[in-house]
Amino acid sequence: MLVFRQLFDPTSSTYTYLLADREGGEAILIDPVFEQARRDAALIRELGLRLIWTLDTHAHADHVTGAWLLKQRCGSQIALAAATGAENADRLLVHGDKVHFGSRHLEVRATPGHTNGCLTYVLDDQSAAFTGDALLIRGCGRADFQEGNPATLFHSVREKILTLPAGCLLYPGHDYRGLTVTSVAEELSYNTRLGGNLNEADFVGFMKNLGLPHPKLIDIAVPANLVCGRVRTEGTQLDEPTWAPLTFTFGGIWEINPAELAERLADVQLIDVREPHEFSDDLGHIPGARLIPLSTLQAEIQSLNHDRPVVAVCRAGGRSAQASLMLHKAGIARVANLSGGMLRWRGEGLPTEGNAA
Repeated sequence: MLVFRQLFDPTSSTYTYLLADREGGEAILIDPVFEQARRDAALIRELGLRLIWTLDTHAHADHVTGAWLLKQRCGSQIALAAATGAENADRLLVHGDKVHFGSRHLEVRATPGHTNGCLTYVLDDQSAAFTGDALLIRGCGRADFQEGNPATLFHSVREKILTLPAGCLLYPGHDYRGLTVTSVAEELSYNTRLGGNLNEADFVGFMKNLGLPHPKLIDIAVPANLVCGRVRTEGTQLDEPTWAPLTFTFGGIWEINPAELAERLADVQLIDVREPHEFSDDLGHIPGARLIPLSTLQAEIQSLNHDRPVVAVCRAGGRSAQASLMLHKAGIARVANLSGGMLRWRGEGLPTEGNAA
């Protein structure tokens, strides 16, 4: 069975695609974003997959790839077009190559024109293709920088992408309107730049008169992407917490397991967000915990020491996950949720107070 997820970075409007062979657990990511590497790694872990490749469709001008960061975190290898001239890649791809993951593979098609090193990745059964910026939904990438060429782009799209089966789903590298997927048949019928009876002269004339501004991040993104995202991470939002061994979830929450919390009870502020009657029910509560029901937490946040780590706990980890988000939003930087809540704490035989003592 094929595992497929479409992920989105709202800052750059970039789509990242996760594909995996469920049976073997091998996964690939197409167009990972640097700032979303932690999210992507969490999803891969939660789905029980092993990331073996990150693939970029081209050297992006609007964001830095997460390829290098994911290689450090997940042990994956990096691949992109040989035509980019990028350093630090484990494999440089050319037209006709195949990238395997488990029993599945992607066929590499060279589709230059937006940049000289653009690739489209076609799923082995031609049911889907990942077009990067060569073909967007009812549009296409610009062709006025990074060795872009509108005539080349026209032939790339018409000959390498729109010749796929009519029902082939096309997944773009970006969309700025919230659209997620199209098809070969749709783009042949409705793409005002590349569909219907439009010829090369029509397309080139259209593209030369777009009048688009210079990409804001091009001077940062392109150099970073030409080294596969191998940039400094110290002092960025991707720094790992050092006050405890934590796990980041796909839902965007840092979690601590009961054993790690038990060793650090004296060093944290432990906030139990259950209702008062639950605080002393059969589960009891953790020694040193302060009862602040979730319904009153917002009013009590200022009474907490913002310089000490805070761990939120509830019965099973749901309400405390919401509490963790509230605490972080209020400016407490070091926040974690107790994974599994009191049920897991008791299940691991750790000490409690109250009726369960």
